[in-house]
Amino acid sequence: MFTGLVLGMGRIESADNMGNETRFGIRALFDLDDIVLGESIAVNGVCLTVETFGDRWFTAYASAESMRVTNLGEFKSGGTCNLERAMAVGDRLGGHIVSGHVDCVAQVMEVRPSGESKIYRISYPTSQGRYVITKGSVALDGISLTVNACGKDWLEVNIIPETQKATTISGWVPGRKINMETDVIGKYVERMVAPWTEAGDVEEKKSGLTMEFLAKHGF
Repeated sequence: MFTGLVLGMGRIESADNMGNETRFGIRALFDLDDIVLGESIAVNGVCLTVETFGDRWFTAYASAESMRVTNLGEFKSGGTCNLERAMAVGDRLGGHIVSGHVDCVAQVMEVRPSGESKIYRISYPTSQGRYVITKGSVALDGISLTVNACGKDWLEVNIIPETQKATTISGWVPGRKINMETDVIGKYVERMVAPWTEAGDVEEKKSGLTMEFLAKHGF
């Protein structure tokens, strides 16, 4: 489990392709101390497991499924990525709950200035639109961000100077593919209320989903 607060950037030292799978060598560009064999590190928002490690570097294997649903296939030696270690119990939750399980690959459509900030418009598959809400949270390449505005297949985020400096976001340009993970809480709520919203029992369907129902069940 992660928070989406990127610790710093890493450099891709190697990307050894093995058919549909890849083993990455990554060097942190910041103090990454006390790496532990088998620990989880989010790489551009993708939860990967440390296989070997040394001073500020580690290797991690990405399965065919991880390569298929993320932008890890875009990684080239010398490129950069966002890194975050798993959240420790008792840490401040400064971002939001991020699982490291990417939902889709989104794409940068537009970048425009807004004072010292920059506004990024991102497009994504319409199937993810129901999980994106204005002022809600989204993780883009592992960065916890607040949704400024959104539609069924797009969202906009405001990127402050500190985030531009500390992450790979400063290199985002139109056409750039990025990993997107929507808020996990919304997915669980959808699953829990599904019996009252999906087609099925006529009487159950007729009851619908009401504010009273949500209040009764703690929402």
